[in-house]
Amino acid sequence: MAGELKTKESNVAFIDGQNLHLGTKVKAWSINHARFRTYLSDKYHITEAYYFLGFISGEEQDLYDKLQKAGFILSFREHSAALQGNKKGNVDCDIVFGIMKKLVDNEPFDKAFIISGDGDYKRLVDYLVKKGKFGKMLFPNKEFASSLYKNLGGEYFDYLESPDVKAKIAHIRK
Repeated sequence: MAGELKTKESNVAFIDGQNLHLGTKVKAWSINHARFRTYLSDKYHITEAYYFLGFISGEEQDLYDKLQKAGFILSFREHSAALQGNKKGNVDCDIVFGIMKKLVDNEPFDKAFIISGDGDYKRLVDYLVKKGKFGKMLFPNKEFASSLYKNLGGEYFDYLESPDVKAKIAHIRK
């Protein structure tokens, strides 16, 4: 009907928690998770934000609680008890699987956003672009952006370290 407003996009975010943490830590700042979740919702119309983490540790329960309170859906990478202290998060396969599952199961979403700089997502990103289902790669910083993405058009990525974005999402030390 003429004059009808288009409904707001319903996008999903897939966050490589370790990549995000290390990518900001190396630049001596950190994310305020509540502000970050609001930013994703306001700027990119993210309705579901999946936050992928490495092994589960009771010592990190405060972090997990804060992430959930901020509105993230937590997904933990399982490791055997023998490897828990020695492995990094290694959530790449879980993120790829999560996005592909949404596609195969025809779950309704407009675009997928990936927060990471890891080159392991390049084939997935190319596929999503081809299918019209890719939003953006949100790189923690320029150094954490894999060179595999150098030919990705500027409309398909942003840097979280840019001054205007960082001002909105950074944890402010008191």
